[in-house]
Amino acid sequence: MPMTAPVLTVDQVVDRMAELAEGWPAADGVAVFNAMYLTVTRLVRDHLAGTYFEDPAAMAELDAVFAARYLAAVDDDRAGRRPAACWRPLFELRAAPGVHPLQFALAGMNAHIENDLPLAVLETCRLTGRTPEQLHADYLRINGLLAEVEAQVRAALLPLPLPAGDPLLHIVGVWSIDRARDAAWASVLALWELHRLPPAFRLVADALSGSVGMVGRALLTPLSPN
Repeated sequence: MPMTAPVLTVDQVVDRMAELAEGWPAADGVAVFNAMYLTVTRLVRDHLAGTYFEDPAAMAELDAVFAARYLAAVDDDRAGRRPAACWRPLFELRAAPGVHPLQFALAGMNAHIENDLPLAVLETCRLTGRTPEQLHADYLRINGLLAEVEAQVRAALLPLPLPAGDPLLHIVGVWSIDRARDAAWASVLALWELHRLPPAFRLVADALSGSVGMVGRALLTPLSPN
């Protein structure tokens, strides 16, 4: 699906997300994800200035292109358009009763990592003249930053202790950020091979968005009627 949000600089992305955070109630499902993503983006921005990344220019480009896909979903929703299939569950169920805040965070990460990230990597390759393999080492470095933030989010949002049979434990236990990023990289390699075949590329990309959306809807299964 075409993006409607422009590609911003990393600083502009941080400013936009902070502005969005001020306009949404804290309990809003998209706001929960936005808060987590804002933390990630600030962390990546802070590491761009040092020696953490081998290719900080390419990572800055990737960070901005990646964020543009989420911001496009926000803009689509605000304009009354349907966001990409991967994002629809989060936007449609953002105020659903019985959904725990951690479920909103995971559903947003699922959409953004498993669908948007592969497309953002490919767009960064196009914009910078690099191949996926040239970005792979820094891609793995971002894994560490994401894992750090996800652990913080789980610790902050997951009420403890939970009984062994609590349905929240089952729902949050079926999604892993490490598996999601491994799957995203597999999608990068598959779609890279299809970039010279636009019809096949579009079919596979559309199927990916739809399947990611189905997982997102499962992650947002209400835990109680209230």
